[in-house]
Amino acid sequence: MASNMADDFDEEFLTCAICMLNFRDPKILPCLHSFCRECLQEWATKQQPLECPTCREPVRLPHQGVDGLKTNFYVNNLLDFAAAKKGAEPGVPCQVCGGNVEGSKSWCADCATLLCEACTSVHRNLPCSKDHEVTTEETLKAEEAISRFNRKRHCDKHKKHELEFYCESCKALVCTACTVVDHRPGKDHNPVEIATVAQKRKAELQGLFQDIDPRLKEIQNAVKEVDRKMSLLVPSKEEATDQAKAYFRKLADLLQNREQEVLSQIDEQCRADGKALQTKKEAIEFELAGLTSAQTFCQQAVEHGSDVHVLEVGNQVQTRVETLLAKRLDLESDWSEFQFVENTVIVDVEKEVDNFGGVKTNVDVSKCKVSVKPAVQGFQCVAELTTMNQEGRPRVTNSKAVEASMKDPSGTDVRAQVQMKSEGLWEISYTPEVTGNHRLEVKVNSQQVPGSPFDVDVKGNPVLTIGHKGSGVGELNGPIGVAVDKDGNIAVVERRNKQVQVLDANTGQSLRSFPVGGENPVGIDVDSQGRFLVTSWGENCGLRRYSKDGKLLNTYQPDCMRSPHSLAVLKDGRMVVADGIQQSCLLLQPDGSLIREIGKVQLQQPLYVSVDESRDVVFVTDKRAHKVVAFDLDGNRKFDFGRQGDKDGEFQEPRGVTTDPAGNIIVGNSGDGRVQVFGSDGTFKQKVGPVKGGFASGVALTTDGYIAVACWKGHCVELYRYM
Repeated sequence: MASNMADDFDEEFLTCAICMLNFRDPKILPCLHSFCRECLQEWATKQQPLECPTCREPVRLPHQGVDGLKTNFYVNNLLDFAAAKKGAEPGVPCQVCGGNVEGSKSWCADCATLLCEACTSVHRNLPCSKDHEVTTEETLKAEEAISRFNRKRHCDKHKKHELEFYCESCKALVCTACTVVDHRPGKDHNPVEIATVAQKRKAELQGLFQDIDPRLKEIQNAVKEVDRKMSLLVPSKEEATDQAKAYFRKLADLLQNREQEVLSQIDEQCRADGKALQTKKEAIEFELAGLTSAQTFCQQAVEHGSDVHVLEVGNQVQTRVETLLAKRLDLESDWSEFQFVENTVIVDVEKEVDNFGGVKTNVDVSKCKVSVKPAVQGFQCVAELTTMNQEGRPRVTNSKAVEASMKDPSGTDVRAQVQMKSEGLWEISYTPEVTGNHRLEVKVNSQQVPGSPFDVDVKGNPVLTIGHKGSGVGELNGPIGVAVDKDGNIAVVERRNKQVQVLDANTGQSLRSFPVGGENPVGIDVDSQGRFLVTSWGENCGLRRYSKDGKLLNTYQPDCMRSPHSLAVLKDGRMVVADGIQQSCLLLQPDGSLIREIGKVQLQQPLYVSVDESRDVVFVTDKRAHKVVAFDLDGNRKFDFGRQGDKDGEFQEPRGVTTDPAGNIIVGNSGDGRVQVFGSDGTFKQKVGPVKGGFASGVALTTDGYIAVACWKGHCVELYRYM
């Protein structure tokens, strides 16, 4: 034991890891790391929640703070021993008289003072110190001295008394006086001599010490194994890199060889065709020369020959020309331009590139996970596979090792494609053509992953219809405005029930409702603090703010507001309100005061409004003009799109409008129930619907990216997938 303590007795063991100096009043954290009391106090003021500076273990201080932590008396003893041993060396003076530099020294554990021989003698004879524990220089130099060197502990309450007992009931060290006053033996206290309890505790700790050893060896072996694998990491990488390079060089060589073969074929074909065309050309030119010669002779005879000459050669010329004209000639070259043909198109090669080699790792199929995303008929849908190792960490594997197949309710195959998205993450994409339960089978290394085959419920569009006509919980009557709150729930304004009902966007379940003021509540939005703002037109028109629970907080009825319809709330609390009678949009301060009018004399009947703050653009639906008009927040007109009609990109009394993160503009039609999606510049992209009842009112985008539509005549809210 002495040798072990001697091994621990070095500067590093006696140094605080925070200040890097010898410990001063060392305190022990629950993780058994020690630090100076003052260092810990300063550390605690800088870091919350508190963590151990060495191992980052969370620390919960006692109610007394750092002072309530246990003191590391073992380290204190070592520091005392180090000081005493150093003081006993030649050249160190007595700490009492200041002399006797060369003489032997002793150490008083009670006074923590170094004494020369003369002072030691006096110290032992004084009544107040005759019982102090004094250690001689010979004892300090002995090998086992450190194990016997202990600073005496005194009671905090009775300063002159040593701690000699341990109250087992209170789990506290006490002195003799304490056993008479505060810890008198009885039913509430049981003071026992420290040596007795300490012996028992040492035996318990010895058992723990023995239990640590095999675990320690296990962890040490694990570290060695990790080191061994780390040593193999670079060679493994280099070997795999060399193999990959060789593989792709072979592929490149095959492509280059094939390229040369095709180029050679083109050259050979060009030479053969050139030779054939040259032969054809010569044959045609020969016939051309004969006919040209006969033509010239005939022309000269007609124009310059005498009558006698004409009669002499006329028959001969006639025979020659008739023979040439009657001759059947093959004037066609019977050649068409040759072209290079892509027997395997580039697109198909791109699809197969992922299969040109890969990385094989130790994937544990039993740990692999599949996440099936909501699926909608006619749209590309995805499921995500994560390939993992035995420790449950994502691992790359060869693309050939991952297989996916799908069947629709009739058992017909649905094409499923697999593509690696990142390390260990794979996307399985498919486009279902019918609704109903589909079966998705996923395999890794020819083994089914847990849960495979998976049931995939493919829904139609809309994917969810919430509510029906009524005034009860979950029922809707005249839903006209819709918004999505900070929790992702759908808040819908019911004009006829004069209330706001909050619905779960996933299940459609009604979560709560609250009444709203005004004769005709219509528009709704949510501010940055999650509060609801609702507009109403008609008698007692205005704008009202409600808490998350539906408590009325504020009512705004500025003079500039005559018939507020829809509104949009900006992040800074400003509001844009569409006012049909004012024929403009009102930009308001958070307190409801007017900043400016937007679109005055440029709008005929503005009803719904949405703000894309990323682009500083306000989109307004103009019911009477059958179009959407875009302004900036300064009121400058940017552009507009749409006209009356039932074709794509045309409107029948547009109502709700919103934008998505990609900048697309989504607009609902009240005239025919279509919901159309436009690009950021107003270019038509697609449509969904028509909605139930054929009257699309307010629209909003859910956190999952679905379009939520308030169906005025259908008395419901419908959720649509798009894009």
